[in-house]
Amino acid sequence: MQKVSFFRSIHVKLVLIYVLLIIIALQIIGIYFSNQLEDSLKTNFEDSILQRIDLIQYSIREELTKERDETTPTLEQSLNIALREFATGDINEIRVIDRRNRIIATSDTENQSIIGQRSNDDIVKKVLSSETYQEEIALDPESNTRVWVIATPILNTIDPDSEVIGAIYIESNIEKVYDQMSDINRIFAVGTAISLVITVILGILIARTITRPILDMRKQAQAMSRGNFSRKVRVYGDDEIGQLAIAFNHLTNRLQEAQSSTEAERRKLASVLANMTDGVIATDRKGKIILINDPALSFLKVTREDTLNRPIASVLEIENQYSFEDLINMKEPLSLDFSTEESPLILRASFSVIQKETGFVNGLITVLHDITEQEKIEMERREFVANVSHELRTPLTTMRSYLEALADGAWKDENIAPHFINVVQTETERMIRLVNDLLNLSKMDSKDYQLNKEVVEFNSFFHRIIDRFEMSKSQNVKFIRYIPETPYFVEIDTDKLTQVIDNIISNAIKYSPDGGNIRFGFTVQGNMLKVMISDDGMGIPKENLGKIFDRFYRVDKARSRAMGGTGLGLAIAKEMIKAHNGTIWAESEEGVGTTIFFTLPYEIDGAGDWE
Repeated sequence: MQKVSFFRSIHVKLVLIYVLLIIIALQIIGIYFSNQLEDSLKTNFEDSILQRIDLIQYSIREELTKERDETTPTLEQSLNIALREFATGDINEIRVIDRRNRIIATSDTENQSIIGQRSNDDIVKKVLSSETYQEEIALDPESNTRVWVIATPILNTIDPDSEVIGAIYIESNIEKVYDQMSDINRIFAVGTAISLVITVILGILIARTITRPILDMRKQAQAMSRGNFSRKVRVYGDDEIGQLAIAFNHLTNRLQEAQSSTEAERRKLASVLANMTDGVIATDRKGKIILINDPALSFLKVTREDTLNRPIASVLEIENQYSFEDLINMKEPLSLDFSTEESPLILRASFSVIQKETGFVNGLITVLHDITEQEKIEMERREFVANVSHELRTPLTTMRSYLEALADGAWKDENIAPHFINVVQTETERMIRLVNDLLNLSKMDSKDYQLNKEVVEFNSFFHRIIDRFEMSKSQNVKFIRYIPETPYFVEIDTDKLTQVIDNIISNAIKYSPDGGNIRFGFTVQGNMLKVMISDDGMGIPKENLGKIFDRFYRVDKARSRAMGGTGLGLAIAKEMIKAHNGTIWAESEEGVGTTIFFTLPYEIDGAGDWE
């Protein structure tokens, strides 16, 4: 855990808060006290001056209105005597100005030269013109001190209707009031400094009683973050902090128990995830992967470092189709195809949302299950059903052709009716044999299979099958036969070999264009009869030629499905020929046509050929 700096510690903060509160309180008290004291001193000073002004005004009015003779002192002498009596203490100078704004007396003995001159003070002019009291605080340029200037008119009380007879101009030394305030503020500042020193000392002591248990709890929290739950917080008292320390110790015990339980569950979960065959992926509420087990990494062929903190839709390669919100709301499993040319892989992804009771989404759990084999079995099952339908279509088509001919009146012809009925009966029986054939194919896989072989003339046998297709074909294709006249006898299971040739001819008809040719023939090579069926169809790509005999394999799935192909016919033919100790293969050129060859063992000399 990061170490707390000195200025960020709670101890310093408590002391600073305590000191700041005291400073603010002292400042408020000092400002209020200073303002009130200043107002009080100024008021007392002004009152004392104003009281003397009344006496001065009375004396000067008496001297100005008094009648004089040769025995009495002059007005200037009388005024100078009166002004000297009052120009004491706080009053610096008193001037008397007549109504013509001429100075007639001054108490300043050193400034007697201004007597007789006109007064230049604006305040005096205002008093003489307005006949009202005026005052202001000005700065004395000589002593650089503040003075309180007062000017008041002198009225003739005997003749109220007469004009102002003069004015009194007084300069009082109010600087003494401000000097007193400075001394008082200086004393208050010293007291404040002393109180702050005492406050800091007390604040440190008080803060220690609060921060000491908090520091202990901090150390305990740091130890808990490292997994050490053995340390306990010391309880210093029964106050709120002491109760907090007791609760903290109780919390430590509970956390220790919870950690033990969580660790046990984590180990169980890790064991379950490690031994699961299914892949498990967990995300946070933003859809980024926070957990993935080894099977999931194996399925996706990625490393743990490449998946953690990546969006799950990107890892599953479905970001173009689904967003994380879509996956949260997805109820049905999703199939994911990770197949490659080397190995098929189909996964079923099931999504489960992790939610709180309030409905808030905490994340998503995805379970990946390998369903490759299931999909393969399901595909084979679907193709098997389609293949059965395909295999039954050929005899049914033949039966329908003959039945339609009979329904159109052929049954009246005694020469052909029995033949038609015999064909229908034969095809019906062959359909039954086809079903049994599928069972036999299953038996072949289980190695429990036997052929019902008999010796037949292959020439006529081959002609009968070709005649049947030539009778029932609906396409404009031409059958060309290269079958030798010399009879060749083989020991075969006629039903099984008929099924093989039917499958090959059916495919040749389906893939032959209108006006195309289908060629039939056989030759003898050694002790094997080599049979050929060739068409002018679209051909098979060279890379697919070796796979056409695999079960359910189709070169062009879309077109094969449209034409009814299933991919099982040639696989059945392969098993049948193999059971006859022969081989089957194909030769093809894309866009030219395909030729199917198969061999059968025989013991009679003779051979045919074709061009």
